[in-house]
Amino acid sequence: MKTIIEQLSDIVSKGFSDAGYDSSYGKVGISNRPDLCEFQCNGAMALAKEYHKAPIAIAQEVCDKLAGNSSFSQIEAVPPGFLNIKVSDDFLVSFLNEMERSDKFGLECGSTRKIIVDYGGPNVAKPLHVGHLRAAIIGESVKRICRYFGNDVIGDVHLGDWGLQMGLIITELRYRKPYLEYFNDEYTGSYSAQPPFTLSELEEIYPCASAKSKEDEAYKEEALEATRQLQDGKRGYRALWRHIMEVSVPDLKRNYKDLNVEFDWWKGESSVDDLIGDMVDDMKDGGYAYESEGALVVDVAEDSDTKEIPPCMILKSDGAALYTTTDLATLLDRKKSFDPDQVIYVVDKRQEMHFIQVFRCAKKCGIVDKDTKLDFLGFGTMNGKDGKPFKTREGGVMRLETLIADIRETMLHKIMENHETDEEEARRTAEVVALAAIKYGDLSNQATKDYIFDTDKFTSFEGNTGPYILYTIVRIKSILNKYMESAGIDGTDPAKKMPHVIGNFANEYEKSLMLDLARFAQVMNSAYEEITPHKICAYIYEICNDFNRFYHETRILTEDDASRKDGWIALLLLTRRILETCIDLLGFSAPEKM
Repeated sequence: MKTIIEQLSDIVSKGFSDAGYDSSYGKVGISNRPDLCEFQCNGAMALAKEYHKAPIAIAQEVCDKLAGNSSFSQIEAVPPGFLNIKVSDDFLVSFLNEMERSDKFGLECGSTRKIIVDYGGPNVAKPLHVGHLRAAIIGESVKRICRYFGNDVIGDVHLGDWGLQMGLIITELRYRKPYLEYFNDEYTGSYSAQPPFTLSELEEIYPCASAKSKEDEAYKEEALEATRQLQDGKRGYRALWRHIMEVSVPDLKRNYKDLNVEFDWWKGESSVDDLIGDMVDDMKDGGYAYESEGALVVDVAEDSDTKEIPPCMILKSDGAALYTTTDLATLLDRKKSFDPDQVIYVVDKRQEMHFIQVFRCAKKCGIVDKDTKLDFLGFGTMNGKDGKPFKTREGGVMRLETLIADIRETMLHKIMENHETDEEEARRTAEVVALAAIKYGDLSNQATKDYIFDTDKFTSFEGNTGPYILYTIVRIKSILNKYMESAGIDGTDPAKKMPHVIGNFANEYEKSLMLDLARFAQVMNSAYEEITPHKICAYIYEICNDFNRFYHETRILTEDDASRKDGWIALLLLTRRILETCIDLLGFSAPEKM
């Protein structure tokens, strides 16, 4: 099914052709002056120079050819050469009814791809904190949007499980518990199946060790050496590493589940360690990698660069691997395991240079195919009201589970305050609404920009917030439930017994809502192609605003004209379905009641 813009463009293009002009100039867009018109074509402006005519004259000729077309209730040429368009009742209603009958509301998905979305990146042995929020929320939405278009999508958490933090933990454990068999090089027996630490102990060990390493250079050198020995395969250290993973990963999964975030691939830097040796040899043999000041590097600068792009370092002077090394080996592993057409990295925007180097090196050295699409979606920071990175009241980094719990309690208080309801049911509702508040609060901002996390604003039931979106959906559900009750509709699959034919609109508020719904495919295409979930947020906020204006100006359930009432109910059904589809793509759902 063609989008409404495509259908209108086809009609206007024929008008240009009939007037003797190039039909390609008949492209229509949404008007940026809704007070004047709904759609607009600016093609006459571009044609003026080529045909040596005033653009208003060209626009008028095209307008004359389109006069009387049943798709328009109004089309006029206005200075300096615009075509202003309003669509007719019949055209818009026909379009929406076709959307209602079509799979995915008429969205044409095109050819599908195999896509990997890398959007986790937490370091094991450390609790998730608010700094991990954006990668999880944005990445989950990107994954869902890509899947909606029919792609085979793999969500990869890409754990940080092989770097210095492991050496720090091992070193601190050796100081605290030197008697453990893991530190006895002469021990040849089996290691304990039980970890020598709990999760809470592990979470205390890492920051302690990290702080020591910043103050004590000798301690840091010990940690670096422990990291090297771990990566070289030291038996006791590998056993400790497995214990760290066994304790950390279930906790990570629990925290991500609270965010309604799911990964398909729970692999990390360690999983590609055995690929690095051969990969580096191939880089050398291919003439790509060379020594520079003792380090092994690959030149990735290009003639078209407007800023300096340093060489991509593959190995340090001591032979140690870096993040670039493991990221390149991970691409190699993904190539062998999935052969993806596209890899999308949802990572802090401050890592942009790193990924420019990695992407160029991967293409240059043949680690991925030349036509493999590698995308970097760099996100900004989540800040407090003071404009600085979000902290606890005490000034520390807030744990993610603490933030979620705080938002849940805030929502529970508001729900209990505004409604007489059972506390257990209110808690369940608060969990759903809190997740929407957190996710929508983040996703409604353009990913690349920093934003202020304002708990009071994000948990409000008014304005551009998740609770407001959910409240609107619940309002629609309530109207539909009342309609079904009054119509005696019950039993299995009651939606099939509801009216599904949208009728001609009765007022401007209804038409505004219908025009919003008609833009579904354009919004989805833009969000998908440009990797911009915030466009879906802006879209559903507009739908909710126009629905609520329509609701307040229209007596839906008390309308005497049965056909008009049925048409409105059909419109509400389509509105609810589109809103619920969109919030699912954003990673949250709506409760039945609020």
